[in-house]
Amino acid sequence: MRIILLRHAESLGNVDELAYTRIPDHALPLTEAGREQARLAGPEIEDLLEGQRPAVYVSPYLRTRETLRLMDIRDSCERIVPEPRLREQDWGNLQDPREQEVQKQRRHEFGHFFYRLPFGESGADVDDRVAAFLSELAACGEDHPETVLVVSHGLTIRLLCRRLFGWSIELFESLSNPTTCEYRVAERVGDKWTLDRPFRQWRDSPDGETQD
Repeated sequence: MRIILLRHAESLGNVDELAYTRIPDHALPLTEAGREQARLAGPEIEDLLEGQRPAVYVSPYLRTRETLRLMDIRDSCERIVPEPRLREQDWGNLQDPREQEVQKQRRHEFGHFFYRLPFGESGADVDDRVAAFLSELAACGEDHPETVLVVSHGLTIRLLCRRLFGWSIELFESLSNPTTCEYRVAERVGDKWTLDRPFRQWRDSPDGETQD
């Protein structure tokens, strides 16, 4: 099995954090630059598919669905499935800008994996739902495509990889999100998963673990 993990294109929330105070996270649209990113990503993903018709699992958030639509690869896909378990970490409802900054600082100090946002989720909650998604994917029958395209969010993609590769929580917390419309390719050969290239790290993992 091969899983192409694609982060959505640039959204309004990526350039204006105050957008989260007036627009629900799930309804944030792409920027014009993001729409162009998505259009340019289409041929690149088509090349990666090498003629294979993938099963596509897409977060139901507007920015992920817009990214997939603008890539214009739907006719090349065997199936397209909206998958709520691939959504972004839930930060609660409309956010107060001052409280937003407080929560970001507390989360940084406490750790991105275990810190539970008020009225929202911890990274551990996201880890649980991506684990359920991967278990269901692994149990699919022979009629399921060998190539899978996941259109999701930065933290969610890192946690998918944490589960696939058995990375420690410390290593996960030391990794940076892929940039908007950036992808990674995870491939299983036998019982071993490989990643086409590592994630960027903003620090060494405190436990010494690496992505190798």
